[in-house]
Amino acid sequence: MPMPWSAWPRNVRLLMAMRAARSVGQGAMVAAFALYLHALDWGATTIGAVLTAALLLSASLTLLVGPLSDRGGRRAFLIGYDLLQALAALVALLTSTPWLLVAAAVAGAFGRGANGSAGAFAPIEQAWLAIELPMHQRARVFSANSAVGFAGMGVGALLAALPAWWLGPALDAADYRWLFALPLAGALCSFGLLLRTREPVLPAAPTAPHPAAEHRLRRDENRLLARLVLANALNGLGIGLTGPLIAYWFALRFQSGLGDIGPGLALGFAVAAASAWLAGRAADRHGIMRTVIWMRGAGLVMLVAMPLVPWFWGAMALYVARGGSNRGTSGVRQALAAGLTRAERRGLASSVQNLSMQLPRAIGPLLGGALFHAGYLALPFYLGAALQLGYLLLFVVFFRDTEAARAPGRHGAG
Repeated sequence: MPMPWSAWPRNVRLLMAMRAARSVGQGAMVAAFALYLHALDWGATTIGAVLTAALLLSASLTLLVGPLSDRGGRRAFLIGYDLLQALAALVALLTSTPWLLVAAAVAGAFGRGANGSAGAFAPIEQAWLAIELPMHQRARVFSANSAVGFAGMGVGALLAALPAWWLGPALDAADYRWLFALPLAGALCSFGLLLRTREPVLPAAPTAPHPAAEHRLRRDENRLLARLVLANALNGLGIGLTGPLIAYWFALRFQSGLGDIGPGLALGFAVAAASAWLAGRAADRHGIMRTVIWMRGAGLVMLVAMPLVPWFWGAMALYVARGGSNRGTSGVRQALAAGLTRAERRGLASSVQNLSMQLPRAIGPLLGGALFHAGYLALPFYLGAALQLGYLLLFVVFFRDTEAARAPGRHGAG
């Protein structure tokens, strides 16, 4: 029988509440940030370059914080992150001076859409959740965590559309700036919740195996992590070509404004939230691998079809459905990655999971923005679909025999 919310560990409930708080501002930025820069007369290549710089900084920090967090201090890292986010949002709220706005955008990763996670510090959250939960509960709880983030981003995207509804579709750049109050409030709320958490206690380390056995264990774990890097690199680049620029693409392709784009993205996040919740239950029944294959496969078909549709709401309907299929698997895939190593190396595993996605994803907006600028509005979707197909094939080949992939969630041991 599934464990009720009230019975989940206190830290798990607080971490999920923090994700909900952050996700509202992140959803607003996904819908509005690229359009804000467009209203400031920044070109497509420049917009892509700003998003790329933000992703590169996030990836660089991820490389450091995950392994460091294995030594302790997870709570302190997340406190620093929320305070930095609050400062970045405050700067963007108060000024549009280009160098200050770029600095704030890079530090705050505006427009990235991190699903309420702590951005570069997301490996800390994932490792923390894994510490609090046995393996057989992770797929369901990680999926619920993703669902909470997507729901909050949907609320944020809907709130981002309010200025267009009040003031009309032709928004001035100054009209967008008030939206930075949302990530500011989210960061401060998350900070307050974080103060109520307790530093996670790592389980007692098992008796050290014989050096030869330890060498074999590390070699096997490292082989799995190397496979994760290769698969995620294709996925990250495929997502980066269109994902961070999707609101901008709708504006270019259909000459639509935030009043239409915001609600469409909000619906997409709402469907993704429901899909993530259902994916956790599907993984319980059918296992992680089957769940990922069917959902990601359906998403690929819709990604190819999106640029072929000649009207706004038809393309938006495909975006919504495709988002549910694609994003809905994020929690179960994180649960699988968390099971590739032992507990004492889980921060490293979470860092590898995030970094191997973020670095290639960081290149995507720059390439996608350049292609959009050159008039190729469909090509990034086709390239992205080919890369994500490669990811799905590698995911199946590399991980179908791992313990987390073989066993349905509620029957998995450990």
